[in-house]
Amino acid sequence: MEHSTEKKFKTPIIIVSILIPVAVVLLFSVRLKDFGIQLEPLTFLPPIYAGINALTSILLIASLASIKKGNRKLHENLNKLAIVCSAVFLLMYVAYHMTTEETKFGGEGMIRYVYFFLLITHIALSVTIIPLVLFTYVRALSGDFERHKKIAKIAFPLWLYVAVTGVIIYFMIAPYYAN
Repeated sequence: MEHSTEKKFKTPIIIVSILIPVAVVLLFSVRLKDFGIQLEPLTFLPPIYAGINALTSILLIASLASIKKGNRKLHENLNKLAIVCSAVFLLMYVAYHMTTEETKFGGEGMIRYVYFFLLITHIALSVTIIPLVLFTYVRALSGDFERHKKIAKIAFPLWLYVAVTGVIIYFMIAPYYAN
């Protein structure tokens, strides 16, 4: 049976989980210069948002370690910070793509297949983790720790995969960024 807190947040979580990917897709195709807004390309952002993904990975691992040691408050704070980092990453990622021309991956052979496999799974799972993370968080807020733990066992490795592959993808495409 759903707790009242989770029930209260179910519709907003579903809406946010749909709106974020749709907005990203729409904004990803927008170039501010096409609207007469002349901003310098935000070419400095990719290493910053790759660093934020790395930080998110560290926060998630530290969060898991803290809950295994029974430190629920630290676990909660680390997860809140990981959510904030993910949101900041997303804002920077969209801002970069709204001001900068697309970078094509130039690797050849097997590395090209590895890159696109990582990129496709990263993108697909980044959409998937939105509702998983939000429902996991709401279950913790509501004190439903049994159900929180069940969904966290799915959300954690997927979120960690997205964060880690974000860093790997950055390093794989970094040599092809226009200078």
